[in-house]
Amino acid sequence: MTMVRTPPPLPVRDKAAARALSPMLNRLAEERATGVLVREHGTLYLAEGRVVHAESPLAPGLDVLLTAHGTLAAAAWQRAAAAAEGPLHAAELLLESGLLPSGALELCHLDALYDAGYFALAPSSTPGRFHYEGAPRTGPLPSVPVVALERETLRRRLQLHRLWPDPAADTAPLIRADPLPRRDTGPCAPAGPARRTPVAPRQRAVLDRVDGTRTAADIARELGRQAFHTLVDVRRLAAAGHLGPLAPAVPVPAAPPPTAPEQARNLPPPLPPVTDPDIALLKRLRDALEAL
Repeated sequence: MTMVRTPPPLPVRDKAAARALSPMLNRLAEERATGVLVREHGTLYLAEGRVVHAESPLAPGLDVLLTAHGTLAAAAWQRAAAAAEGPLHAAELLLESGLLPSGALELCHLDALYDAGYFALAPSSTPGRFHYEGAPRTGPLPSVPVVALERETLRRRLQLHRLWPDPAADTAPLIRADPLPRRDTGPCAPAGPARRTPVAPRQRAVLDRVDGTRTAADIARELGRQAFHTLVDVRRLAAAGHLGPLAPAVPVPAAPPPTAPEQARNLPPPLPPVTDPDIALLKRLRDALEAL
């Protein structure tokens, strides 16, 4: 009787790891690592496996959120930033000096962390790099578990998708939509283009800054708002037909090289034969001198 051995089962990847936005970040959290994780759209700072700070070029920093609406004077932040290494240490100096209430600082710190963390965990085309040094030490400001940051990032992605599924307006320069044509063309129809749905004051502040060059991140910095909240307004405005992304410029294709017949047609005409009598006389003199 022949015995048939059952092959061992194939290894199955952990379902939780498959759902993770960044498997590397989850491994670092399990290792309780301390350092800096650099990704394509942002940077995460870890201390003992927890996220203590996040930065992204697409999100306003802690300084903008603190100074934009009068929570802290801009001059006070500049003095603290000049005397400290990094924004977290500057915030701690302000907290110790009594210039900043602890509750306001913690709220702005978490807002900035989740805001930049959302962009840092965005899909990227390059692998992340982790450096086991350079992370801020654990201080009085709260840190965030990696699982909490990923959960909030997924919630925000779903919210934006439900508002407007096209993400093109998130990063491209924004332009206003063309006026809607009127469907009522009778003799009693009012003049002028049709009006879209009314815009809320918060969204009006965003729409007023749409000029074909500013992106959502630029508008967020000018308004001193979180970038994600600005994306919510942008997607709502896009869904209502008030704005859209600027289409990228289409490159003009280069003309193909000319073929051999075309090159022959483009050549200049040949030079006529030389009939100058002076040239002929010089040739006869040369011949006579050679005959001597």
